[in-house]
Amino acid sequence: MRPFFALFRIRFANSLQYRVAAIAGLATQFAWGFMYILAFRAFYAENPAAFPMTMEQTISYIWLQQAFVALFFIWFWESSIIESVESGSIAYEMVRPIDLYGKWVVTAAATRISRCILRATPILAIALILPVQFRLSADMGPAAAGLFLVSVTLSLGVVLAFSMLVYMSAFYTINSMGVRIMVAVGADFLAGGYIPIPFFPEILRRIVEHSPFGAMQNMPLLIFSGYLRGADLARGMSLQIFWLVALVLMGRAIMTRALRRVVTQGG
Repeated sequence: MRPFFALFRIRFANSLQYRVAAIAGLATQFAWGFMYILAFRAFYAENPAAFPMTMEQTISYIWLQQAFVALFFIWFWESSIIESVESGSIAYEMVRPIDLYGKWVVTAAATRISRCILRATPILAIALILPVQFRLSADMGPAAAGLFLVSVTLSLGVVLAFSMLVYMSAFYTINSMGVRIMVAVGADFLAGGYIPIPFFPEILRRIVEHSPFGAMQNMPLLIFSGYLRGADLARGMSLQIFWLVALVLMGRAIMTRALRRVVTQGG
């Protein structure tokens, strides 16, 4: 485990240096947050009872989503992983005494967490003091806060495990850009990245809630907003654990097969 901790620390520290990009990201997240809230307020003004979540819950969902965008959105790819496969430099990684799947996960996790830290704190701090019609509600008890943090960790694990499957597509394509674009658009929509999953049509909602996408950002954001409670919360977190284990096992199996067949050219 020590090599993984060292790799995480180095990658984490390196990613924290990009403060200018983080400031630009803050402006983007605030712009998107206000845009989403204003759009939802226009719909809620017509008939608030027609929606599955209250306006306050929806606002909390939106601000949490903007704060943790680097953790939960699929399109935050780790470019060094793709480049190592497509350039052939993965040959050097294969001869090193370290688990390649674990290395990829740690690298991607360090980048996502460092980017999240730079953005999340100022977004949440400002969202808590905004005027009431835009304010983030944070009236959770200790138990709910603990479950939220556990769910965030599981969600990050599911996102990373799912991303590993996409990275592995680089073993089977000349250029994986097309695969990544299609997967990112579809996965972020189904995970509740554009509208919360409770707003989906009934049949689609039930399917998505039991898929890996329902185990991503959907769960912690609905827990924080107060939408999920009791048996629904327990069932949702159980699905997170199931999909985390299933995707990791699937990813390891695919990587083992891919590394046995990989061919590098050049010299």
